[in-house]
Amino acid sequence: MILSSLQNPRIKDVVKLRQRSHRDEAGLMLVEGYREILRALENGHAPTQLFTCPALFLGENEPALIARCSAAGADLVECSAAVFEKIAYRDRPEGLLALVPQLRCSLAHLQMPPTPLILVAESIEKPGNLGTLLRSADAAGAHAVIVADPLTDIHNPNVIRASTGMVFAVPLAVAETAEVLAWLRAQKIRILAATPHTDRDYTDVDLTQGVAIVVGTEQLGLSDVWMKAADLQVRIPMLGKADSLNVAQAATLLLYEAVRQRRAR
Repeated sequence: MILSSLQNPRIKDVVKLRQRSHRDEAGLMLVEGYREILRALENGHAPTQLFTCPALFLGENEPALIARCSAAGADLVECSAAVFEKIAYRDRPEGLLALVPQLRCSLAHLQMPPTPLILVAESIEKPGNLGTLLRSADAAGAHAVIVADPLTDIHNPNVIRASTGMVFAVPLAVAETAEVLAWLRAQKIRILAATPHTDRDYTDVDLTQGVAIVVGTEQLGLSDVWMKAADLQVRIPMLGKADSLNVAQAATLLLYEAVRQRRAR
């Protein structure tokens, strides 16, 4: 059967998952798009349900992905175009939307190598920025992303979209700042903070040892708690008229400086 009624209870339940309270109550997240669902599967996060609309498919790989989801235990639900557009959150739906169990995101689940590279994001407000931070962390081979004092839900569909599904690939934890600081100290990981109020460029410090690169809110930057706790304070030279970078841009620069140093070593 093909679901064609916008009033179907299953469709109403999916629409409700756009709200965080309903996601948390159900313990589920919305994952839309071929690439994002594939990355969930590849990293051991199998959907419980998969909603499809063949009329909206963009290529020829969808049937194989649907088969993988079914083999992993997903309940398959085919929808009419009108129904799928009701549950989709993208402007141009691809005809694939999955319900996936929420991630386990405690610090206790993180397992670090001897000299880890970690990205800590404090109080990031915009889902798109958080998703981009996850994408950059994966690209740089970071060993974990820790979200401290979160202001946006890591299970927000736009976080998943902006991360291109890398939310499933990067080890991830969410905790209050005090808990994160205590964990970093216990792991003997140095804390690096970027600030314009220092003469030390980010290329002039050793990032080959265990380090946590900490970035702050889009508007205010890092809080005093993190600035005081920082073992290293560095600046990113601003040579034009702009006085700051987007948080995701700044984090990417710092992460790749660590990559450069580690590869050189």
